[in-house]
Amino acid sequence: MTETITSRPVRTGPPATPALGGLGLFTVLLAAALPLVDFFIVNVALPTIGTDLSASEAVLELVVAGYGVAYAVLLVLGGRLGDLFGRRRLFLGGMAAFGLTSLACGLAPDAWSLVAARVAQGASAAAMLPQVLATIQATTSGPRRAKAMGLYGATAGLSMVAGQILGGVLVAATPLSFLFGAGTGWRSVFLVNVPVVLAGLFLAARAVPETRSARPEPVDVPGTFLLAASILTLLVPLTEGRAAGWPLWTWLSLAAFPFAAAAFYAVERRADRTGRTPLVPPSLFAIVPLRRGLLLIVPFSIGFSGFMFVIAVALQQGAGLGPVAAGLALAPLAVVFFLFSLAGPRLVARYGTRVVPTGAALQGVGLALMTLAAWRSWPDLGLVELLPGAAVTGAGQALQLPVIFRVVLSKVPPVRAGVGSGVMITTQQSSLALGVATLGTLFLSLTPGMGMRDALVTTLLVQLAAVVLTGLLALRLPRTID
Repeated sequence: MTETITSRPVRTGPPATPALGGLGLFTVLLAAALPLVDFFIVNVALPTIGTDLSASEAVLELVVAGYGVAYAVLLVLGGRLGDLFGRRRLFLGGMAAFGLTSLACGLAPDAWSLVAARVAQGASAAAMLPQVLATIQATTSGPRRAKAMGLYGATAGLSMVAGQILGGVLVAATPLSFLFGAGTGWRSVFLVNVPVVLAGLFLAARAVPETRSARPEPVDVPGTFLLAASILTLLVPLTEGRAAGWPLWTWLSLAAFPFAAAAFYAVERRADRTGRTPLVPPSLFAIVPLRRGLLLIVPFSIGFSGFMFVIAVALQQGAGLGPVAAGLALAPLAVVFFLFSLAGPRLVARYGTRVVPTGAALQGVGLALMTLAAWRSWPDLGLVELLPGAAVTGAGQALQLPVIFRVVLSKVPPVRAGVGSGVMITTQQSSLALGVATLGTLFLSLTPGMGMRDALVTTLLVQLAAVVLTGLLALRLPRTID
């Protein structure tokens, strides 16, 4: 009698990476929107915050800068911790903390409590957001990744505009006046995050898969401190200098920046060469699409955030618009951005990265139209006058931002998805904060001597130069994207 032995095939190799489904993608994109909305949502709320909390201009600048700087400083660390401990775990923890700190912002009894809560809110966002891109990179591939990255870029751009519009509506609606008194509508711009976070946590627990790096790398403590020092010595004096009267500490801090940056690079390079695990591996910048894409993000983000801040101040304090009208003046930009973002993946599939310089050209035309409208129509500047320029600008921006994000991460290996996304978002967030600091400072410094119209026109022309630089840099991108 012959005995037949049936053996089961032995599975070798690492387990299959779980796929990110439609609900999971929606959840991580919802989380990606929250930090960017909150960066811009306070622009139209600052005058009301200042009145209600008797806050000086310098303290109001800290409400913006405290969030942005904490966010930028900790982003790369957040990406590394996700690689090490699990991205889903960091995502859930960061989102929960974001909800709690948003609640603290909305209930802040005074200006300095609000500043402290905003710093904590920025830190929690830094734990949450890098996990979004790292999860997309680790759980998608091919056309699904291209679609997901396109949607991420569209979400990021739309969130920055929608935050300002939503802020105006919430400030004017004052739904919490029966609890806190008149003039407290600004609290809603923070408290609105709480139910969104609760919904996001419920969905994430069900739909976002756990991933982590196959070879997790420990935290680089010296690199973390030196990166933090580099960002702080640059952004803090630039954001606070004008309002504080440019005291000695601001100049000393700016003078220390190149030394801190050089020390950070030297420490990271030495760690990379000796086989240790730097926070930001210099070898990562050998990836050509990442390096060239990051160079594009800097002028684009500086111009974007500077424009959003300046136009909010000009429309409210110069043109005399209320927060709702000031926010809705940018509605054409948001609508057209969304529509062109949907068409972006098809255009990239057909024309490659040539859509990016085309988008820069469109954005330049739109900015020129808005500059002309400001010069001719001031102070009667609003939705109708800005509509043509805002619409063309939105189309141009939509053809740039989602594509640039795809380019940056296109060649980053999955095992370094966390650090790659952290570097990209840190570059973006630092540039957003730098845009408010530089273009915002330029506008506010020129206004007393030139008047608000000429200061606005001058600032928009400076941004136009940044758009030209973006278009020229885009010519060096790889023609195709994986």
